[in-house]
Amino acid sequence: MRNTVSWSRRRAARALALVLAAATVVVGTSSAASAHGRPPAPTPTPVTRAALDPALVSGRGAAVGFLEQEAEKAVTNGTVIGPDRTAYTLPAEASGRSAVQLAPGQYVEFTLPKAANALTVRYSIPDSATGGGITAPLDVTVNGSGKRTMTLTSQYSWLYNQYPFSNDPNAGLLHPDWWITECGCVPAYTTPTPTITTPFRPMHFYDEQRLLLGKTAKAGDTVRLTAPAGTNAAWTVIDLLDSEQVGLPHVRFKAANVLLFGADPFGKKDSAAAFDKAIAFAQKKDLPVYVPPGVYQVNRHIIVDDVTIEGAGSWYTTIRGKEVALSTPAPDGSVHTGVGFYGKDASVGGSSNVHLSGFAIQGDVRERIDTDQVNGVGGALSDSTIDGLYIQHTKVGVWVDGPMDNLVVKNSYFVDQIADGLNFHTGVTSSVASNNFVRNTGDDGLAMWAENTTNSGNKFENNTVQTPTLANGIAIYGGHDTTLVGNLVADPIREGSGIQVGSRFGAEPFTGSLWITDNTTVRAGTYELNWNIGLGAIWFYALQGNIDADIQVVGDHFLDNTYNAIMVVADWPVKDLYSVTNVHFKDIRVDGTGTSVLSARAAGSATFENADARNVGAVGINNCGSFNFPPTGSEWSSIDLGGNDGGGTTGPWFGSWQLPNTITCDDRPPVVVPPAPSPW
Repeated sequence: MRNTVSWSRRRAARALALVLAAATVVVGTSSAASAHGRPPAPTPTPVTRAALDPALVSGRGAAVGFLEQEAEKAVTNGTVIGPDRTAYTLPAEASGRSAVQLAPGQYVEFTLPKAANALTVRYSIPDSATGGGITAPLDVTVNGSGKRTMTLTSQYSWLYNQYPFSNDPNAGLLHPDWWITECGCVPAYTTPTPTITTPFRPMHFYDEQRLLLGKTAKAGDTVRLTAPAGTNAAWTVIDLLDSEQVGLPHVRFKAANVLLFGADPFGKKDSAAAFDKAIAFAQKKDLPVYVPPGVYQVNRHIIVDDVTIEGAGSWYTTIRGKEVALSTPAPDGSVHTGVGFYGKDASVGGSSNVHLSGFAIQGDVRERIDTDQVNGVGGALSDSTIDGLYIQHTKVGVWVDGPMDNLVVKNSYFVDQIADGLNFHTGVTSSVASNNFVRNTGDDGLAMWAENTTNSGNKFENNTVQTPTLANGIAIYGGHDTTLVGNLVADPIREGSGIQVGSRFGAEPFTGSLWITDNTTVRAGTYELNWNIGLGAIWFYALQGNIDADIQVVGDHFLDNTYNAIMVVADWPVKDLYSVTNVHFKDIRVDGTGTSVLSARAAGSATFENADARNVGAVGINNCGSFNFPPTGSEWSSIDLGGNDGGGTTGPWFGSWQLPNTITCDDRPPVVVPPAPSPW
């Protein structure tokens, strides 16, 4: 047995060395010095977080390994586009609502703030004329030399039309019987039938790509991204550059190494069966499974239970799969399968003691089919951890279905999803998502959805969510004793906003407490397409029942709100049935609103204590109540507990003349663009 183990270790070590050698590419660089000495130091490119000075969001959001630099702050001979928050435009979906557009031959150049050997480029290139995307080159140089060429793609971006969207830019309406804001009509019942211009409602423009440089570039070195003169892309938009210093690959020798079970680290053959064998062996021998550096092709779910799977790090180990059409629909309604690590279904007891860490999952999902289970991680996972994964191009990064208990999701990246980044769905209890980074989701960035069964005791803590193209940064649909603390949400686009508390989608009622503490939203308070109004950066939506749990909103900052900072709303058909009560705001800051601090469009009440606001664009409290306008005042009451200071051009935001329930209703007040946030 000792000889077998020794031989296995030697074989694994040789295979690991082979893969590392194959995966390492040395980039040649030359000194920027000339014969007459070094040129002047380049202009530093500012480091930002959520496109802001990091000091403005200190302590909020995920602690990540990279430094973010916005293209519009870099040196370029291209064109800065934006700022613009109008849905269906390239600037609106960019971080900070601005980016740089390059014509063939143009560049954008960043000065590195720290030493880095790894880059992430967020970009957009055009779709093909008939949909499906194109590929195009992007040249990368460091200090003008060592050119590498990235192959950009728009195959995973560019959606159109109405929910659940289409890849066809020329398609007619998916739902001609739906209300269309653009024409103020229901096309199927409108005479004459309105003409809808195609492509209709283009969205989800951006994607991102990572590049290991193969050597370390120093602080002060310049990274130039050039759309080469011969590119087939009419334009290339660069949103931002993330740079970081990635450590050496993680190695685990005492493990069930997937190479020993036939896995192909070059991705030429399907390695799913090898993963299954390695997992079975690891379970039998009480070992972890180790996945060395490489790219592994896996085109279906890998079922996990009572097992630890470790990669060499998400920059080194990639598990990539194609989306595969099923000959007949699966029992869960799926018509496709694809790469993903799944616990067993809760109906058969679920899985437990599963620990996934240190690898990337890259899917091939290009359209939204709600019945498909083509998520990066799924199933029921109790007493389990997900740590340090990078999940891209799946439907949802992590979608778990309870009943299940005690899952921790941390230090992971969910980017370029067609739907949510992460969703705790149905009977998930005592679970945490902490220190995760979410960007460019096609639906809620992070969600808890207590559909039919109560979620309880869950927490979202110190996560960053940027640029969800639809819906909310963070959404809570029902549940018991829920906590959101220390999160950072930036740049939601439409039909949602920064944080939503919603009685909708068949969710169980809110009970117990909901703590929303020390979070920051940036450039939220977005546009609701169907209602044709602006939302709040945080909004409470009573659609299917009252919202009356103990809700504490404490220490939160709402910065640069496109419309309102806070909204409470009941849908029109139920406005006289449901209310929002027992909400308490304390020690909050509002820096800039396009309209009001609070837009009240429901019956109910909330208390306010030490809520400070400045740069308020409209009346501080827009109190419409339930729109019945009784002579006794609005059905909504804002209760002053003291210390509510500041305001805007209309005076104090919480003026005494507005109390207790004065009607100040302006259904669609004009928007006053607020100044950029600044230190308080």
